[in-house]
Amino acid sequence: MNLKDLYIDFFVRKGHKQIPSAPVVPENDPSVLFNTAGMMPLIPYLMGQKHPYGTRLCDYQKCIRTNDLEEVGDTTHHTFFEMLGNWSLGDYFKKESITWSFEFLTETLHIPLKKLAVTVFAGNDKIPFDEESYMKWCELGIPESRIVKTTEDNFWIAGESGPCGPDTEIFYFRSDEEIPEVFDPEDNRWVEIWNNVFMEFFQDNEGGVSILPHKNVDTGMGVERTTAILEGVNDNYQSSIWKNVIKKVEEISNLSYFGNEKSMRIIADHLRTAVFISADASGIKPSNTDQGYILRRLIRRAIRHAKRLNIDINSNWEEEIAKIILRQYKKYYKELEENESVVLEVLKNEKEKFNRTLEKGLREFEKVIKNNLCLDALTAFHLYDTYGFPIELTQELAVERGLKVDVAGFQEKFREHQELSRTASAGKFKGGLASNSEIEIKYHTATHLLNAALKIVVGPDVHQKGSNITEERMRFDFSCDHKLTEKEKQETEDLVNRWILENLEVTICEMPKNKAISSGAECMFIEKYPDVVTVYSIGEVSKELCGGPHVKNTGELGNFKIKKEEASSAGVRRIKAVLEENN
Repeated sequence: MNLKDLYIDFFVRKGHKQIPSAPVVPENDPSVLFNTAGMMPLIPYLMGQKHPYGTRLCDYQKCIRTNDLEEVGDTTHHTFFEMLGNWSLGDYFKKESITWSFEFLTETLHIPLKKLAVTVFAGNDKIPFDEESYMKWCELGIPESRIVKTTEDNFWIAGESGPCGPDTEIFYFRSDEEIPEVFDPEDNRWVEIWNNVFMEFFQDNEGGVSILPHKNVDTGMGVERTTAILEGVNDNYQSSIWKNVIKKVEEISNLSYFGNEKSMRIIADHLRTAVFISADASGIKPSNTDQGYILRRLIRRAIRHAKRLNIDINSNWEEEIAKIILRQYKKYYKELEENESVVLEVLKNEKEKFNRTLEKGLREFEKVIKNNLCLDALTAFHLYDTYGFPIELTQELAVERGLKVDVAGFQEKFREHQELSRTASAGKFKGGLASNSEIEIKYHTATHLLNAALKIVVGPDVHQKGSNITEERMRFDFSCDHKLTEKEKQETEDLVNRWILENLEVTICEMPKNKAISSGAECMFIEKYPDVVTVYSIGEVSKELCGGPHVKNTGELGNFKIKKEEASSAGVRRIKAVLEENN
């Protein structure tokens, strides 16, 4: 049985309800481009909102992280990965969580006790040593020499303030060497496979800590890493998850994986991530901003490495690989089957565009080498950043012409570029429970009014395709086949403001999903919602499935003003708007 199936079956038997995986592009969360962890879609419920499925939940969640994109190519890094999770929302706590984690690992997965070790929170001047977790591990048979107390690595908090607490991490000895009696977390033969977070405290903005009346458990286990461990391979890409994809790359390139590992790993990883982004209900297409930029970068990096393997780029090589990925995952994620043609079209179109870009890059290369004996760092980086030339390609071309390349200077420029990217990502990928400020809640509510207004002004076939909210503005993407006229924009704006002035009440109720849809409730990502859903209604003008939060009355919103209306992608328009204080 597949690891995902084993995991869900185990926790369902422990009284958990399986919830569907959320889309890879989060709804109404400006802090991230993608869902980067299993807990992210559950943030409102970890903050105290009641979940329709109850207090015990489990799932497998699609996650994307690109802050370590340049590391992909080694044995462990992936841009897309699946996270297994189980949660307690004010229900069970440390004893049950640790016991069940141990039971699943040792009895369901049959991992020997001698190959396991754990870390627990050592305590600090505000929060005590997590003695309960320590004693529970001892009771289960983990030797004291395999339990390490740490401080920084075993404490979790979202942002600077908010719910927080200790966590306990479970490690597996991933080596055929003799297992040390004493566990050293710095020994890279020990790899973390599971993390149990216990949210039992609240830290305020001044650093004060109090005990939470509503305590939660959040756990996570990576599918790729655990599968590799269970199958006894030290290279994730040699596990069954990647077997068929790597075999297809070998077949297309007429090369062996061994000796070409880096390029084959990058092709496999990047195309898998591109498939999931392209299939997402948000309709992301390659572009030069936000999620579209990541998608473009992944596809183009895969193409560059395909060229290194002498794959005929003009063939349908990317389609052959993508179809294997689609077949492998569509049982678990139905959007892959529903949007297969979209995925294949995205990959093909971007491949053709990049092939033309590469040709331009070659012409640029010929232009810049005239009268030069050495390519300086700035020129080499320009070829990389603008035309997608990896430094290896620039070097190869230079050698053919008897030229030198300032590789050291390029690497310095590249490090600067990475640092800037990471600095930007630190804000863009932080995520967590620290968002949902008062103004963001107002903007979230305003998206519901805007959606309802567009359905009246433009037509009933208008549907939300995505949104992005910051404290300064809201951005709303919607299906529409034409540029809005000035009259349509003004009528939309006036209608939203009329509803604001009417002080409409915002109400919330729970009902079966099929009943909510039949009642006319709007829904952006129908597949992410469970069978029982939360429906927010604004007077008689708007009814939507949503996770919240919202204001209580539209009169709180202020004056709605459309600042810009533009194209987002084919068949999708974008409105940028602000809420201004009433005079």
